[in-house]
Amino acid sequence: MTAFDGIAISSSFDSGNIAVLGREGNRFDLAIVKDHQSDFYQWFHFRLTGAKGVPLVLRIGNAGGAAYPEGWANYRACASSDRETWRRVQTRYADGALTIEITPEADAVWLAYFAPYSMERHHDLVARIAGRPGVRHERIGETLDGQDIDLLTLGEGPKTVWFYARQHPGETMAEWWMEGALERLTDPHDPVARSLRQRATFHIVPNMNPDGSRRGHLRTNAAGVNLNREWAAPTAERSPEVLCVLQRMDQTGVDFAMDVHGDEAIPHAFIAGFEGIPGWTEEQGRLYHLFRDTLARCTPDFQTRHGYGIAPKGKANLAMSTNQLAQRFGCVSTTLEMPFKENDDLPDPEHGWSPERSMRLGRACLDALHQILDEVPARG
Repeated sequence: MTAFDGIAISSSFDSGNIAVLGREGNRFDLAIVKDHQSDFYQWFHFRLTGAKGVPLVLRIGNAGGAAYPEGWANYRACASSDRETWRRVQTRYADGALTIEITPEADAVWLAYFAPYSMERHHDLVARIAGRPGVRHERIGETLDGQDIDLLTLGEGPKTVWFYARQHPGETMAEWWMEGALERLTDPHDPVARSLRQRATFHIVPNMNPDGSRRGHLRTNAAGVNLNREWAAPTAERSPEVLCVLQRMDQTGVDFAMDVHGDEAIPHAFIAGFEGIPGWTEEQGRLYHLFRDTLARCTPDFQTRHGYGIAPKGKANLAMSTNQLAQRFGCVSTTLEMPFKENDDLPDPEHGWSPERSMRLGRACLDALHQILDEVPARG
């Protein structure tokens, strides 16, 4: 914690990340701390106290060296005084610095790159969902910091569906998505959820990277490893999180998989596929595009015009989970990306892309899966 005239900035808490370099008048000079043993950084999360009614300028001077500096264009930081409702605040990026201007309306306010999803909230989610009828919980592995890898299993159908999120811990919208999907899947009164549970068995890892989440990392685990480049040959020393999940997938098989992420730069929600894998089949591609196009009809918060480029035939990176699973199991495998900034097709000036929209997209993905699931073959 650093305090000036009663004003303090601190980040010594779950997922906190900022360094205070100094102050000149009402301007604080800040820096984002790199992921441990890595050059990645972009996630920030800190608390500002003692500044109610005081106009402040918070200047993050090393923003230009962040992992995705293009993500700062038209970006607005998130702020909350109750840690429940997060609103966007005035932010600008110029000359390699990100500048946040804020006059706090409360004695304590939290600021973050995106609305945080703490490990405490993660444990609350796991406890709540695991206690519902028909849900089984397992600890399938341990991180390098000794945290648990949680797996939730529900449904009794013959098809095998895997959802997993937060390989990149700073992409907190991914676990907000998980909360929305899990709440709906376990709703006994929801007809879509009841149908899905009858037709498929769901294996769900709400957080693949607890260590990075707690440490305030953008992209890596406790060893500075990007988990989404470990799926070809994970090891207990570098990536135990991937190792334990992939071992369980080998036991269950996979018919449909969704890896949930956030994208720093593209102001749209979209999915990426596995077109470049050596084992690509036209039927896999048909089902992937069927899901994508069905999801676009289910919600205006998803679109198909903007996204990533497609890898040439046979050139897909099999160290990435979506490619590895599609190649390994012959399944339909997808990477869902949500924006840190906004959905430019349907902007919300007050909240931007938000936890609430992430959760609703999770529910919408279940609508799309419900509509196409009968066409997905069960291989197990």
